[in-house]
Amino acid sequence: MKIIELNTNTIEDIFKQLQTDLGGTLESLPKEYSLVLDNELAQGEITGIVVNDTISFLEYDVIFNHDTVILNHTPVTNPIYFLYCAEGKMNHSFGLKGIQRTLKQFQTGIFACDPSRDTAMFFEKEQRTRFSYISVDTHAKGMVKNNINLLQTQLLETFMPKAGKEIFAYIGSYNLKVAEKMEELQAIKQKGIVRRLLVKGIVHLMLALEVQQHKEDILSLKNNRGSLSQNEMETIKELSDFIQNYPERKFSLKGLAKKAGTSPAKLQEGFKLLHNRTVSDYIRHVRIETAENLIRTTDMNISEIVYTIGLTSRSYFSKIFKEKYNCSPKYYQDHQDGITLSA
Repeated sequence: MKIIELNTNTIEDIFKQLQTDLGGTLESLPKEYSLVLDNELAQGEITGIVVNDTISFLEYDVIFNHDTVILNHTPVTNPIYFLYCAEGKMNHSFGLKGIQRTLKQFQTGIFACDPSRDTAMFFEKEQRTRFSYISVDTHAKGMVKNNINLLQTQLLETFMPKAGKEIFAYIGSYNLKVAEKMEELQAIKQKGIVRRLLVKGIVHLMLALEVQQHKEDILSLKNNRGSLSQNEMETIKELSDFIQNYPERKFSLKGLAKKAGTSPAKLQEGFKLLHNRTVSDYIRHVRIETAENLIRTTDMNISEIVYTIGLTSRSYFSKIFKEKYNCSPKYYQDHQDGITLSA
């Protein structure tokens, strides 16, 4: 078993230590880092982002060739860790010999402990693991009289161990929304200040989603409500992707439920949980976003776009487009140059 010890919560130093232990090629932009691995120890990429003075974000998309442990020792900053597994699985424990808790695909984990304890993440060899973790420092310097300090205080009150306990450990139910935000992060092509703003916004949304998941799980436990199984989560994700790839198709709730092998009621429950929309609302949302992209990126006229996204009524399309974008499709199309210049 290979053990990698990280004795800092500074992103720059974390990547220096990771490169020392794993090798690879390290690249950096202002407040962003990328370590590409392709050797006898691991393949894949580790990326990191400094969000602000108290929040940092890391994403691992790697295959370790040996059973590997990443051991975090950060008594000064003593962070709260918000983990999310998008693919594969991993185990977490407090210390190398502590109880291991498994984080499976699409699950969130939140972990905090007193400063004397280390946190360990365990990875099985030859298994692709893609996960993110957001660390929020609990003793960051210079965090006074601002919104970050308020956020820090609220997270401390919720997730730091209380009443003599030394640890806080939570494994959430399955959630696809965080995975979607991870995809959005990877899809950012902009540079400079626009990129920084987009990155910060998405990471804050991921943090909010993970905190919200914890609240919903606590409420579900109190109300004895069930949650979707992993297989059901994967089915909903597949259906969501199918709708996004083929917005022109004529969908029905009954037909989609049959395709998923579940009941219409269960399908509605899944879409409401994962997308905060009914199935029909989600289909409409996908079609409108597809249409907006076609207006920006093609020379198709409005009638052609209406047909392409599976609608037959141009007036209905105009109505729902205006509800989302606060202008008609034709106005949006005619003013693309002005919109682009002012963006």
